[in-house]
Amino acid sequence: MNIALIQTNPIIGDFAANAATIVAYAKEAAKRDCRLAVFPEMALSGYPPQDLLDRPAFLADHQQALQTLLSELPSEMFTLIGCFEANTEANGQAKRLFNSAVTAHDHRIVHRAHKRLLPTYDVFDETRYFEPGAPSRPLVIDGEAFGVTICEDIWFDETRQYAHDPVADIFAQAGREHITLTACINLSASPFERGKEAVRRRVVSRLARRFHTPFLYCNQVGGQDSLIFDGRAMAFDGAGELRAVAHAFAEDMIIVDSANAWGDTRGSARCDEVEDVLAALVLGLHDYVKKCGFKQVALGLSGGIDSALTAAIACLALGPENVLGVAMPSRYNAEESLADARALAENLGCDFQVLPISPLVEAFQTSLAPLFHGLPEDLTEQNAQARIRGNLLMAISNKFGRLLLTTGNKSEMAVGYCTLYGDMSGGLAVIADCPKGLVYQLSELINRERIIIPRRIIEKAPSAELKPDQRDQDDLPPYPVLDAILERYLEESQSEADIVAAGFDPAVTSDILRRIRLNEYKRKQAPITLKVTGKAFGSGRRYPICQNYRG
Repeated sequence: MNIALIQTNPIIGDFAANAATIVAYAKEAAKRDCRLAVFPEMALSGYPPQDLLDRPAFLADHQQALQTLLSELPSEMFTLIGCFEANTEANGQAKRLFNSAVTAHDHRIVHRAHKRLLPTYDVFDETRYFEPGAPSRPLVIDGEAFGVTICEDIWFDETRQYAHDPVADIFAQAGREHITLTACINLSASPFERGKEAVRRRVVSRLARRFHTPFLYCNQVGGQDSLIFDGRAMAFDGAGELRAVAHAFAEDMIIVDSANAWGDTRGSARCDEVEDVLAALVLGLHDYVKKCGFKQVALGLSGGIDSALTAAIACLALGPENVLGVAMPSRYNAEESLADARALAENLGCDFQVLPISPLVEAFQTSLAPLFHGLPEDLTEQNAQARIRGNLLMAISNKFGRLLLTTGNKSEMAVGYCTLYGDMSGGLAVIADCPKGLVYQLSELINRERIIIPRRIIEKAPSAELKPDQRDQDDLPPYPVLDAILERYLEESQSEADIVAAGFDPAVTSDILRRIRLNEYKRKQAPITLKVTGKAFGSGRRYPICQNYRG
């Protein structure tokens, strides 16, 4: 039979719009002679709805939307949809909800499976809301049988942190009923991170080989707060070979044959990590702006590489006509920085304004002169410049309804090389999960077909330009060294002793880890960050501010 794998981009809680998308795709699948249409995990509500699941009205509206959806789906076709359902047998210990996959046919639910493995690591917190499900029976359609799993259920072999293997249990159940499974289907809402697609393909391919059965995978797509979902529905045959794949970072529908998993291959079988990160950031920014009701954005353009990359991403995501870049030079800014910012805006085609801040800096100094009398200038005066710029940008954001984008990178955020209420002011941190090295890689990718980011921006030494002849490397180790230490400490959870043993300078390592600890309070107050690595600052990082651990 023909099976449609349909990756949708839901808006959390917009049940009418999400249902309309499901119905439209289901009808298209029916027109293309599909017997089964598969949608992602929690496609009706969007994922993750978080504490909306604690609101009775949200649960009631979801249930009503599900009933309406059942009445509108093509009656002759089977439709497999991710949703949540009440746990009718919940007692004082059990959670009230299941994360479910329901199959609709002839306007009613004919099969259901509940998610069994509930992740509670990184950005996930599913045991807060859901009860683990029991093993489900195969879904049988026209004599063909399918195992149904939900997202984490297929990650048993990869994580090795659960007591049950849902996929093995499905095949065991089918064996007890003397049923041979045609394929196993997984509904997912699996967020993107750099390098994850290769891991996903390894996981699904390994399962197909292990059970000598095709595996079909359908993933959510779209930006949701800090998370970005990349879609890439795919099908593997029983030998573990990729036979079909959907587009990445866009809604899509692919059709596969249940007999051998052969089907549409519109997406790429190749994965390029830098290209994926750029596509993720573009989608994440676009969806955050649109889903939050904004139309335009603003950002400061310093003439440096971070703001240049952020502006380029914004223009790709929203169109240059919706992007405003603002240069705010002081007496410490080199003339070439303003020229570079202007050239960037011209290359991008976005609006560009110049607001000199020297008069405001002088007014600030005059106001504080009586209190600061006799004290030498230090970081206070440097930070004042950043905060003046932040205030100007926030005023523009308020007056014109533009979402303000912050432009700091992960390397700076990690060690606190940023100013609270200054360059950290804004509504979305676009590249704050991109280490400096990745910033350069992304900038070169932006310039692959033509020069958009001026070469001088890429090639000159990074500088905050808050004092004469300032360079980032005056206060920080070279970025390749800094990024390598951060990778080991943040991504790989290595200790200080581990990092030093790997050959890094003990004093440099100690200083970097000290800065990470001291600046947790800044990151707690930062705008949300688009997540593109395995360990982003934000909801997935849960570290105390007040702590004294040195490991």
